[in-house]
Amino acid sequence: MTRVRKAVLPVAGFGTRVLPATKTIPKEMLPVFDRPAIQYVVDEALAAGIEHFIFVTGRNKGAIEDYFDTAYELETSLQTKGKSDILAEVTRTKPTPGSMSFVRQQAPLGLGHAIWCARDIIGSEPFAILLPDVLVQAEPSCLAQMIEVYDETGGNVIAVEQVPEDEVNKYGIIDPVSRDGNRIRMRGMVEKPPVETAPSNLSITGRYILQGSIFDFLADQAVGAGGEIQLTDAMARQMESQDFHAVEYDGQSYDCGSKLGYLRATMAYARSHPALGDDAQDLIDTFSAARLPV
Repeated sequence: MTRVRKAVLPVAGFGTRVLPATKTIPKEMLPVFDRPAIQYVVDEALAAGIEHFIFVTGRNKGAIEDYFDTAYELETSLQTKGKSDILAEVTRTKPTPGSMSFVRQQAPLGLGHAIWCARDIIGSEPFAILLPDVLVQAEPSCLAQMIEVYDETGGNVIAVEQVPEDEVNKYGIIDPVSRDGNRIRMRGMVEKPPVETAPSNLSITGRYILQGSIFDFLADQAVGAGGEIQLTDAMARQMESQDFHAVEYDGQSYDCGSKLGYLRATMAYARSHPALGDDAQDLIDTFSAARLPV
């Protein structure tokens, strides 16, 4: 069984749910406390052993590529001023040479099309997909938990979490067959099902491990919901001939694609910061108790 070495991060979206903040700044570069959101996603993948990242970008996304590059003037200035701690933080974001690729999605044709754009770099290998809108606080990382299951089951693996049963119509929901601990064999997915007919309350989080054969299905995938090529439609076809497991991971997810979700993520990561977490909690408590104007 081939090890999961590569990850695709689709970052070409406009970030319309958090406008106007994303009018000139990629949504993935919005700071979540002390670093851009995309850094948390990359760190999660690195902790799971990912060796190569493929960013599927679009227009006005050059800041992402620049962020993972050398900043000569900044680094030289920090070194000259003896700010070694800050310099270490800045240089930590630099990837191993050759470990990141950037592919352009020229038109917003959907998540399925974005993933298809990475086909020549992925080839036939199994690979991970991490949607950068979703940040997950977990130890071990969410993707690491998924890879542990993949190493035992093979096939395809999806991360899921429980949602309130009266809110299943807001999410993509899996149709489970059987369960062994946090591992769930599944037979289907339903996008935003009616509450009364939902097959479970396990919603799909933005983390996937898929076999490279998904590209065969994406190549001729018809346009689906929203007039876009949907990844879930191709996955449903793939599921007819391949095993799919879901992992109810141990952790907490945050949807940074919405304004309130972004706020929740910022507070959560501020509270868990190793050096500033206690002070951040005190500040949050002060605002909460006094209901001070922001």
